Amino acid sequence: MRQRMVSVTDPTSNPFSVIITLAWPIFLEQVLVSLVQSIDTAMVGFLGANATASVAISQNPINLINSVILALGVGFTTMIARAVGAGQYDYSKLLIRQSIVVVIALGIPLSALCFALSRQIPIWMGAAPEILDDAQIYIRIIAFSMLFRGLLMVLTAIYRGFGDSRTPMLINVAINALNVVGNYLLIYDVHDVTLFGHTFSVWGANLGVAGAALSTTCSQTLGSLTLLLMCFLPRSGPMRISVHDSFRPSRDTLQEVFRVSLPVMFERFTISGAFVMTSSIIATLGTVSLAANSLAAQAESLSFMPGFAFGTAATTLVGQSLGANREDLARKYVRLSGWIGSIVMLFMSFLLFILSENIIALFTPDEQVIVLGGQLLKILAFIQVPQMLAMVYSGALKGAGDTKSPFLITLFSMWGVRILGSVLVVRVFHKDLRWVCAAMCLDNIVRFFLYLYRYLQGKWVTAYTLKASSEENTAKA
Repeated sequence: MRQRMVSVTDPTSNPFSVIITLAWPIFLEQVLVSLVQSIDTAMVGFLGANATASVAISQNPINLINSVILALGVGFTTMIARAVGAGQYDYSKLLIRQSIVVVIALGIPLSALCFALSRQIPIWMGAAPEILDDAQIYIRIIAFSMLFRGLLMVLTAIYRGFGDSRTPMLINVAINALNVVGNYLLIYDVHDVTLFGHTFSVWGANLGVAGAALSTTCSQTLGSLTLLLMCFLPRSGPMRISVHDSFRPSRDTLQEVFRVSLPVMFERFTISGAFVMTSSIIATLGTVSLAANSLAAQAESLSFMPGFAFGTAATTLVGQSLGANREDLARKYVRLSGWIGSIVMLFMSFLLFILSENIIALFTPDEQVIVLGGQLLKILAFIQVPQMLAMVYSGALKGAGDTKSPFLITLFSMWGVRILGSVLVVRVFHKDLRWVCAAMCLDNIVRFFLYLYRYLQGKWVTAYTLKASSEENTAKA
């Protein structure tokens, strides 16, 4: 498979085409990444509300642990995009090798931590006693994939930094196909299937929630190893590395990576921690509310994936543009990404509102969950455009190396608006889940205006200067 990379320094490139070429695979890839969780939830959902809740309550804590490595991925994207724009390919290869070292160093302890806390995590989340056993089993199995999930996230970010969003997308297509097949065979018991008038028996392991976790773990492990192998192939072009290259940790390079990544890590902790807090608050409203919120969040996450795609594309394109000393081009890419994304998200808002209950019904047969989840989606439909624009401006700031501002903005909006609002409406005014959803929407609107203000200030242009490590020359050997 030959990588297809986009570069802002290519004089024949059309900005509109560059954005679409980079964004659409990211969109599809993120849809597929979300589907890994959604498919688990949907296929487990046919076992009942308790099974749905046991998977749902496990997702946010797992995402909180993953946020450590996800933040590093953003840092590597920013630095590699800047190096590619400046034509410093030897330094970008050094960054790839350092990323592998970092993932291994962090992934193993995180896996052990997740496994050790597998019982406590759902308890801390306020899970009902009847779902504790299934939640613990799910988390324990997922813990074994933490290293490989981290590797998949960081390598995906690195490919994007080079302008190649297509390869990670294709890998995620394969991951999801394996996950669906694995779920079907591992979750359910042996059963009969009728096709074209013929009935035959299909084998099933009848593992329930454990089967969903095992399928996800195996598929993501295979996907990450495939993506890693491709970095060593001749067709990888300017991002090809070799087993003969040095993988010794570089203090200068890692200091630079962590300097850029640390605020992103704090931001991810802030977001994931806020999701954990919100879920624990919602858990006090009952299992139906917990399940409805989880399914609505997963459905809505699929709808705003175009926004995520344009925001991620902005990170790469702004980084490459500033690496090539083209501030004008960086601003042009941000402006076009916002306009294109707004048109797409208006369409997604319409679908989310009109098909709200039908979408929730895809994940569960529970009528109470369908009605409440549908009401949440109708509310969430109104914030899709500002939410997307917030992602674009945030992505632009990060691509420029300004990672502190997004962290501070997120800290204020998530905890000062979302969490505080949720606590007030539930524990003070004793309102239902719909009011919690309104607090979430207000958080997104506030965040959009704060990102816009920071972008218009223009300080992001000089927020970061690429500093090639002293080991760059060694990398050429």
